[in-house]
Amino acid sequence: MLPDAYRGLVDDAAVFPPGDAPLPEALTAYVERRDEWYADLVASFVVTDTALPEVEADVPVSIVVTGGAGGIAGPLGYAAKKGKQVAGVEIALRDLDDLPGNARRIVAAVEAARGQGAVADDVPVFVELPQSDATASWLAAADVVAESELRLKFRTGGLEIDRFPTPEQLASWIDAALDRETPFKCTAGLHHAIAHRDHETGFAHHGFLNVLLATRRAFDGAPVGEVASLLADHYPNDLVALARQADGSGELSGARRWFVSFGSCSVHEPLDDLVGLGLLEAPA
Repeated sequence: MLPDAYRGLVDDAAVFPPGDAPLPEALTAYVERRDEWYADLVASFVVTDTALPEVEADVPVSIVVTGGAGGIAGPLGYAAKKGKQVAGVEIALRDLDDLPGNARRIVAAVEAARGQGAVADDVPVFVELPQSDATASWLAAADVVAESELRLKFRTGGLEIDRFPTPEQLASWIDAALDRETPFKCTAGLHHAIAHRDHETGFAHHGFLNVLLATRRAFDGAPVGEVASLLADHYPNDLVALARQADGSGELSGARRWFVSFGSCSVHEPLDDLVGLGLLEAPA
């Protein structure tokens, strides 16, 4: 069994860019991974609402709604009818001119789906806020999400450079989530444990270990600037020492109450990093 800090940390998003694995192959890999020693590292299988009918295996799915609030009921109704294991629902705010209003429409749609029995009350719903500074409108939308006991989703990378938030932006998002006592997940760009600059693209990537440690530091009351510095730290020795200290005291696993998981098109890259850094030990 893996340490609590890393159990269920990765959601398998193999079918999404840049991996773009064919769904049948990705699903087979997910199922076969259940017998591996690191099986507990992986949580749900992430799939779009449009591809949901192609998921024939009995696996926990996180459904990414590709449309607006009006697109929530259909896939959830289908999942309920087919007996799918719905581990989570993810939907992005699209009305950039009225983020709080958009969030309220999503809340209403989720409540309607729950009222109809299409999704259980304990299934987490993650609302993706836009990649921008935490403006008044952004924070107001976060308020709506928190007040409705939904969760937040932050995009931490992608195929273009503008999809990567700065350490300061990400620190402010984490601060906003914790200030509202709202769990969050991340998606894209977190394939590796340590913050680094990609040699091919030149993009500065965040590290999932940085995010986990930064979440703990923010929870302990550190100012946003200090949290941003930790997110930007690219020295493995520093971060591994902090992780071991926090893991030994239970603080690192405690941070998972807030930073619940991240979607990755690769499971082996995060796994290889954790093993290579000595934070997980592969069986002989």
